[in-house]
Amino acid sequence: MSVLSTTSGLDQRLGQIEDGIDAGFAPVAEAVGSVVFFTVTIGSVTFPLIVLWLVAAAAIFTVYFGGIQFRSLGTAAALVRGRFSRESDPGEVTHFQALTSAVSGTVGLGNIAGVGAAVTLGGPGATFWMVLAGLLGMCTKFVECTLGVKYREVHEDGTVTGGPFRYLPVAFARFGRLPSRALTLFFAVALFLFGAVGGNMFQANQTYAQVREATGGEDGFLGSAGASLVFGIVLALGVAVVIIGGVSSIGRTTAKLVPLMAFVYVGACLLVIGSNLGNVPDAFGAILGGAFDPEGVAGGAVGVLIIGFQRAAFSNEAGLGSAPIVHSAAKTRHPVTEGFVAMFEPFIDTVVICTMTALTIVIADTTFYADARAAASANPDDVADGVLVTSDAFETFLPWFPVVLAVAVALFAFSTLLTWSYYTQKAWTEVFGRSALTEGVFKVVFCLFTVVGTVISFGSVVDFADAMLFACALVNLLACYLLLPVVKREVRAWRQGRRDGTITEVPVEERVGS
Repeated sequence: MSVLSTTSGLDQRLGQIEDGIDAGFAPVAEAVGSVVFFTVTIGSVTFPLIVLWLVAAAAIFTVYFGGIQFRSLGTAAALVRGRFSRESDPGEVTHFQALTSAVSGTVGLGNIAGVGAAVTLGGPGATFWMVLAGLLGMCTKFVECTLGVKYREVHEDGTVTGGPFRYLPVAFARFGRLPSRALTLFFAVALFLFGAVGGNMFQANQTYAQVREATGGEDGFLGSAGASLVFGIVLALGVAVVIIGGVSSIGRTTAKLVPLMAFVYVGACLLVIGSNLGNVPDAFGAILGGAFDPEGVAGGAVGVLIIGFQRAAFSNEAGLGSAPIVHSAAKTRHPVTEGFVAMFEPFIDTVVICTMTALTIVIADTTFYADARAAASANPDDVADGVLVTSDAFETFLPWFPVVLAVAVALFAFSTLLTWSYYTQKAWTEVFGRSALTEGVFKVVFCLFTVVGTVISFGSVVDFADAMLFACALVNLLACYLLLPVVKREVRAWRQGRRDGTITEVPVEERVGS
């Protein structure tokens, strides 16, 4: 029997397994999704209530803290540059490494495919509301990441456990020990399920699919039988090399990957925008006009607002409780400093990268985009694949863009895998305990999920995992509301320290990495 026939038979068996699991899991995914993504209707527009929960929290936090995300960007920038951090400060990574690690967990396919779908369904005006939601979400990240550091636990070996796993029990202690523990465990299990599937398998699957497409598709060398398995093993080994070193290793890697992937992707956007400067004013006009006076969008202005808010909420993950896990590992003695740093996440993810994508699509105004918009206007359920809308816009001006897109997707997905390995590990140890054995078992299991993800997609399982991630927001934001006074005290303490001189900039020679 030839190797080709053997691998072909393996592919068939894997396909049968995938179909069987999807068929059996579909009712579970549908039931859970109907609860987590429970929809309400405003006018003629139907949208998930979880979006309102996320955006409302962002707006309330912004008012409560007096728009702190707009007033403290200078402070945040100084902190990212390490001007207040010493090597001796407790923690495992620098402010910059914590930021790039968290950004790598949010910036991904949603910024490419999700934005394409949003401006197809909601028109250019969706971009305006997407940006507004991103700006509000900066305050949510500020709140949850301040709490993540405030209640973190620094272990004897210098490693850190923080984020919701430490502030949820504090917030819910008033309800009693059992409810507090139950809610914390629910969060941990939900986060683990998403991390293993959505943060791992899905990213691995999409990376293989895009790289295969860029190297000749089914007729290329990655289209041969068994290629997906080999690709998965190589990818898993790459992940293993990094995650064995823990969050310090992840931070060092993402500190290099995130600027690189931003340069590659944003650079491509700027090439398109720069070569069409004459169309930029009209594009901005379409975005502003479409936000308040949209044409052909279900629900009119309310419809386009909801579409923009939904895309932003699903993209930057503000309020879901994932980012505070890695931010809690930052080297600092003042919890609020990491809250300031975390504000940059939604700004980079939604305000910059999502806007760049949307602006490129609007400026290109391809026939494919116009046809897709017309089809979506006639039937909101008939939305073209967002990545095709985005790719087509770029390809109009950059014929070689599919290769760039493959590189960008690979970088986005690999960095996302790394960050979600850390989030998922913390969820795992919250359930099974923290020891060398449990952490070692987790790393093996996580890498196995990476391999599985490249050969089978498990569509229904991914849908279930997405629902689990947003279920985390229900618990996490409730805790944030209960602990808002604690965050306000941290803000006052920081400002008082800056005024009376007890908190000063660190001399250059004493800063982290000096």
